[in-house]
Amino acid sequence: MLKEPIQTVTIRTEQQLAEIAWFCDLCGGDTEFLGQLDPDRRSNWEHCRDILLTADRLGFHNILLPTSYVVGQEPISFASAIAPMTQNISLLVAIRTGEFHPPMLARAISTLDHMLEGRLTINIINSELPGYKESPDLRYKRCAETIQILKQSWTQDRIEFDGAVYGKLSLSTDPVKPYQQNGGPLLYFGGIADGAKEVCAEHCDVFLMWPEPEESLYATMQDVSARAARYGRTIDFGLRIHVVVRETEEEARAWTRRMMSKFDEQQAEALKHRTQDSRSLGVLRQDELRQTADNDGFIEPILWTGIGRARSGCGGALVGTPKQIIAQMYRYMDMGIRAFILSGYPLIEESEYFGKLVLPHLPNVRLADVQGRRPATTPATPLTYGELSY
Repeated sequence: MLKEPIQTVTIRTEQQLAEIAWFCDLCGGDTEFLGQLDPDRRSNWEHCRDILLTADRLGFHNILLPTSYVVGQEPISFASAIAPMTQNISLLVAIRTGEFHPPMLARAISTLDHMLEGRLTINIINSELPGYKESPDLRYKRCAETIQILKQSWTQDRIEFDGAVYGKLSLSTDPVKPYQQNGGPLLYFGGIADGAKEVCAEHCDVFLMWPEPEESLYATMQDVSARAARYGRTIDFGLRIHVVVRETEEEARAWTRRMMSKFDEQQAEALKHRTQDSRSLGVLRQDELRQTADNDGFIEPILWTGIGRARSGCGGALVGTPKQIIAQMYRYMDMGIRAFILSGYPLIEESEYFGKLVLPHLPNVRLADVQGRRPATTPATPLTYGELSY
């Protein structure tokens, strides 16, 4: 644990506040018992819709729509269907660079951004395309070029681009103008490799991390913040983490034991490795952390690593009382974290616990509002009342 007082890393959003987001089960895995397939909570339209609308009702300001080549919902398609049903929540849509030609990706994002009236954020994913084995050099070039083309789409009258992956492009940006202003939708990005940190530092807005001890998170934040400064930029930081909150600590810890009560090592490994990122550096790092845990799986007083035994990606959870969870989240905010993407199993039930016991006690904002991306009144674009051209 970091010693107090904690010195905040240099970040874009200096006020002590945070965007509190939930997670939607577009890639499957929602369950009552970790390591078990749950046919009553499959990743179909109805279940994912109910998760998202519950989070919207509870007051979460964002929700992650993940992507992977697994049984479940494709995020852009799902976002388009759910958008008219939402009231307040923003959608954090995961996009794997390379799956869409960047100008057409910009067009899809523009459509969504207008449907949601600016309640759209983008999670840029740099992983390999399903079915291919790709070099890191190709992936990072493709990722950076995609972001550069998107940013030209959102900030210029024309796309004028010449890159190693996408070649030469010269296009009007009228078909891809976003609803959001001052740079378009915020870009969230994660990864522990140097290439990932460099792409985020140069091009993105929020660097997402997975659970680690405070000292490790803080060191990563210092590193990425310094990289951003070399480009003359500041960025914010986010934490993707699970949560189990109950009225007492014993109740919270008892729920972790219950979740693991039907754990089957062989089946859990099969479920874990069905996704494209199961052997990424980030997942391997989550696996390493469990080697330092106590007999109950904790590596810090309320940071439990058991979830990583049964799923890929984020492998840790905050487990405790409302007071403990709130105090820890404020410690993370003291470090400079300004976005939390939370989840718990099962997703709907745990969102209700968090929404009742913790959410009302946090400085919950929408980062796009704080940073002036989402306009207070309808902007002039070709899809609203701006000049129409063909």
